[in-house]
Amino acid sequence: MSEQNAKLASLMNRLNEPSTSTAHSGSADAQDDEDIFAELEAEIENDSSATFREHGMEQLKREMELLQQKKSDGHGQYREVTDEKEVIRLSANKPRCVIHFFHHKFKRCEIMDKHLSRIAPKYFNTLFIRVFVENVPWLVERLGIKVLPCVITFVDGVSKDRIVGFEELGNTDQFDTATLEWKLLNSGELRPYKDDSSGPAINYGAKPAVRQHVRGRPQDDDSDFDLDD
Repeated sequence: MSEQNAKLASLMNRLNEPSTSTAHSGSADAQDDEDIFAELEAEIENDSSATFREHGMEQLKREMELLQQKKSDGHGQYREVTDEKEVIRLSANKPRCVIHFFHHKFKRCEIMDKHLSRIAPKYFNTLFIRVFVENVPWLVERLGIKVLPCVITFVDGVSKDRIVGFEELGNTDQFDTATLEWKLLNSGELRPYKDDSSGPAINYGAKPAVRQHVRGRPQDDDSDFDLDD
């Protein structure tokens, strides 16, 4: 990567930093975007290279448009999508998407919601959504969802991994948010903000015992909600 390209990439990373890209609401969110855009625009315009100034402004505008589209789709937050066609569109078109299939009557789905709502703002480039299984009957059948909670991850429109119940999270309702985050990170569904693909696998936050063997002890068969019941 040339020095100019590296400098441009650094500027674009600042536009997408968690502190500026995490979705807020209303005028405050718009003001944050305008402020960071103006700051980066000034840095580009003051550069001594005419080529850098030209290419930099073009790239900045493209990145700003992409940022606004991501925020419109719900990046940076954890939200419910009720329309099945919209769920299909998002999972098919987003490079990285995490979907929690849930039911209102099941406590373990509430627990999963709590942890995902904490993780979502940290990974702006991954879309996190929750869908009520009764609103998406075709997807439930198509994906073979039988037990809840069920979290399915999609990469470039293809389902890559799934977490069914809490078996892979230590088989306990008291698992740490970091355990779920570790699972998603090491499966490749999440990218840390400053990603180094050449580095080692990330053991983020999970306790050593969980990292060594996350399955833990067995539990009763009725600990998870079965859609066939």
